[in-house]
Amino acid sequence: MELEMLRQYLRNKKGSTEEIPFGPEVLVFKVLGKMFALVAWQAAPLRISLKCDPDDALALRDMYEAVIPGYHLNKKHWNTIILDESIPESEVLKWVDESYALVVKGLKKSERQTLQDETM
Repeated sequence: MELEMLRQYLRNKKGSTEEIPFGPEVLVFKVLGKMFALVAWQAAPLRISLKCDPDDALALRDMYEAVIPGYHLNKKHWNTIILDESIPESEVLKWVDESYALVVKGLKKSERQTLQDETM
């Protein structure tokens, strides 16, 4: 997966912003101020950390060698995926969608409404 394609996919999420609060090595994608993805864009291979349901997080780590506990994140809720082409791109994008959905679900009702209003 190429960086620019991944960045574009992350930026296209409703309410998504791209920031560098932890320094230039990590691109942080947020929805209304809450992180849903972190991209170690200088790593080779590229790495992305995504929020995940705790049970799913463990299962994915068992299924894929390239899925490890979230680097410098709450390991119960975050996975880091090494984008070494061992996992289908469609699967990674599905996990991005799930991470985004988990974060949106945790927003206040008024914030979720703001996101919905943006599409109208």
